[in-house]
Parts: sequence; C-alpha cells; structure tokens
Amino acid sequence: MADNKPIEELLTKPRNELTEYEIAQLEEHEFSAGPLSILQTAVRSHVQVLISIRNNRKLLARVKAFDRHCNMVLENVKEMWTETPRLADGKKGRPVNKDRFISKMCVCLPVRPPLMCVWIANVGVVLRDLGS
Repeated sequence: MADNKPIEELLTKPRNELTEYEIAQLEEHEFSAGPLSILQTAVRSHVQVLISIRNNRKLLARVKAFDRHCNMVLENVKEMWTETPRLADGKKGRPVNKDRFISKMCVCLPVRPPLMCVWIANVGVVLRDLGS
C-alpha cells in the first residue's frame, strides 16, 4: 500500500506515474521538510518574513498563504528601499532609507531556486544558493 512507501521511492518515480494520493503525500513532504517549510512555519506561527526582491528592495510582511511556485498572499507589508539623491552639482548625496506600508498584497515572484532568499524575523533562517 502507498502508506508504507518511503518518500525516497516517491521522489525517484516520474510524477506522471504517481497516483493522486502519492502526489499529495509528496507535496506534503515537500512543504514540511523542504525549503518551503520555512514559509509553512511562517504561516502557522504568524511571524514576519523578510523577502528580498529586485532593485535591492525588501518586503517585511506576514504570510497568509503561499503555493509551491512561491506566489504569496501577504498582510501588513512594509516595503523598504534605499535611494541615493543627486546633489545640485551632480554628485551622489547621502543614501536615504525609504519605506511604505501596504495592508494586503499578492506577490507573484518569478524565483529561480539558486536565488531564493527568505528570512524570518526573530528566527533568523536564511536560504541562499539552493541550487549549488
């Protein structure tokens, strides 16, 4: 029966040969033991997550829901970035930290696994270079 099959056996089989139950088992394992377990922990414990995105911007938010493609529904989002204004003579001025608050946000992140970086506030977990 599929209940007794080790997860390694399911990982080696092609996905099109798995039953619906085995696929559900495999996805449950991926969410509980893989890189997505960090997001799963954030959803269950309602901790804030710091997400690095393009152009050196960061999102500090609470994750309400996510899927295996790293699409997320976020709440209480604080977007943070740094701008360097130009002075009158054309030189760079002092960097200025800026932020804005967004109450609810749906994020569709085109993430390549080697570049994924998630940090959970108060836990300090960082995922980097997952592909290497």
